[in-house]
Amino acid sequence: MVAVAMAGCAPSTSGGKGGGQDKKTGTVRVWLFREVGNKPKEKVVQGVTDRFEKQHPGVRVAVQYIPVDSRAEKIKGAFNDPDSAPDVIEYGNTDTAGYVADGGLADVSAEFDAWDATADLDPTAKRSVTVRGKQYGAPLFVGVRALYYRTDVFKDLGLEPPRTLRELAATAERIRAGREDMYGLAVGGAYTYAALPFIWAHGGQPAKEGGNGKFEAALAGARARKGIKAYTSLFGDHNCPAAKCAAMGGNQTVEAFAGGKAGMAIGGDFNRQAMEDGAVKGKYAVVPLPGVERGSIAPAFAGGNNIGVLSSSRHRSLAVELMKELAGKRTQERLFDAMGFLPTFRDTRKRAAAREPFVKPFVATLEAGTEFVPTSPAWARIDASLILPGMFQRIVSGKQDVVGAAADAAKKMDKAFAE
Repeated sequence: MVAVAMAGCAPSTSGGKGGGQDKKTGTVRVWLFREVGNKPKEKVVQGVTDRFEKQHPGVRVAVQYIPVDSRAEKIKGAFNDPDSAPDVIEYGNTDTAGYVADGGLADVSAEFDAWDATADLDPTAKRSVTVRGKQYGAPLFVGVRALYYRTDVFKDLGLEPPRTLRELAATAERIRAGREDMYGLAVGGAYTYAALPFIWAHGGQPAKEGGNGKFEAALAGARARKGIKAYTSLFGDHNCPAAKCAAMGGNQTVEAFAGGKAGMAIGGDFNRQAMEDGAVKGKYAVVPLPGVERGSIAPAFAGGNNIGVLSSSRHRSLAVELMKELAGKRTQERLFDAMGFLPTFRDTRKRAAAREPFVKPFVATLEAGTEFVPTSPAWARIDASLILPGMFQRIVSGKQDVVGAAADAAKKMDKAFAE
């Protein structure tokens, strides 16, 4: 799943020439991401386009599936050349602000507000298409992370799933002590989206928005530092040795767990197949990542993808209608069945969870309240510059303490926000 967006690829634009027209016939062009095992997605989308064409005589929908790895240059080219650009596009949700700043996405606020389905939309999913109070697309699916754990190891060591972050750390130490060939909890210094829940759970934020719509870093705040300390304290011989774990990212921590080298790991609903293909098949379960207080759930980052209309589209009305069909409840439910993508509509998601017990911890995480990264064009630069991983790595390597590393990272973030 493309749960993270096209970080660092915010393109320039020629100013949206070609927009302003609203043809009611002709070809509506769509670019969607090509997933691993894309055929089920293609089948769902084909059903949508067939129905759309029947409802709109004289209209043809042409869908192209673009490679994820080369999407940045392709989308940059589309923004710069409206004549060859699609009308409708799938894009990663952390790129909304950057694409809006570059004039690539159309403001669909009026149509979004008139769409009855949005009453059931997850609030964080709505935030992912919102920039300064206006909507620039529709959420397609959401992905969150929760806590995977080894049921056999927990049984052998007499452990229960942790109910607080403090218990999580203690459980990790007990696993490491009882299974010296394992990490207790696989963590990564370069795993930003596993670290952020620790900051959010302690009441901190990576950044905060001012009244003028500008963001400023908040990592140096007391609450954020508590979360940073809680996460970085998991590195060491007592759990996940810094020499091995400081450089690990999300994929490496998931691979460690799937390969039988960790008792716990923070992974997404989209990582299930990796577990089923690994050494832990039949020997794992999932619970929400706990928060600070017993019974609470740590806020997770709500990743996912959106569907938007390009500002250069010559078929605006048709493109917006197709956007709503592609991102609508019926399509989201079918994409869940076909691909496992979690719906962004709360009622649709509940029906999906009733059919598939595996997703219940992830749905519970979503229902408990999720968080999103700053809706600023600067976030892509911050993410691509590895500012947060650099901070974590300096702390776990002993080069800086939490206070100094957080202050330095905040300065780098503020510089990016000011550019």
